[in-house]
Amino acid sequence: MLYGRNAVHEALRARRRPVHRIWATSATLRSESWLKSRTVEVVEADELTRLAGTDAHQGVCAQADGYPYADASALLRLDSPLIVALDEVQDVQNLGAIARTAECAGASGLVIPERRSAEVTPAAGKASAGAVEHLPVARTRNLADWLEEAKAAGCWIYGAAGDSSAVPWTQPEYRGGVVLVMGAEGTGLRPRVAATCDALVALPLHGRISSLNVSAAAAALLYEIVRDRTT
Repeated sequence: MLYGRNAVHEALRARRRPVHRIWATSATLRSESWLKSRTVEVVEADELTRLAGTDAHQGVCAQADGYPYADASALLRLDSPLIVALDEVQDVQNLGAIARTAECAGASGLVIPERRSAEVTPAAGKASAGAVEHLPVARTRNLADWLEEAKAAGCWIYGAAGDSSAVPWTQPEYRGGVVLVMGAEGTGLRPRVAATCDALVALPLHGRISSLNVSAAAAALLYEIVRDRTT
């Protein structure tokens, strides 16, 4: 059950999965022009809360097929892909925020582990403002093994880290196939995942707080990669 105006709208625009029914309040139906060409069941906000399981529905929800995960290996066959990999990031809000930035930055896809990781739930879809409907998101059984596969396919692997072994974020040349690996909230990259990286990169921290939220760090690193690849 998708909910949120952007999440439902982008699911309809992307057409990657069938959307079977749409419910909205009368106010939302009047204000959202993209709903006017759809068959919409008008209900009260309380009914939307019951259907969505949350009051964060923004006046609309929709019944759709399950999320269509992409093939992680197929992403590596793209020409000079830019892929974001998440190492056990478990907060759906962070997953959604990173997916939104990755889609806006033109990333080729997002890869997450099958276990101990946030999944593409309706909450993640809303947090991504519907970006997960356009950005290919793939799951892999073992992230470190997939990173080795990515290296064999010619990709450079860069992991975000804050320790002394990391180089400044602007030092690498992010050309060709690139995988940016972001670690879990609080714990960072697991040792085997970090060891698989060609380099660890660090953002400068000049304030009194010792770390950035993983989605904020991903946004800064992604746009440095985009800047480097387009200049």
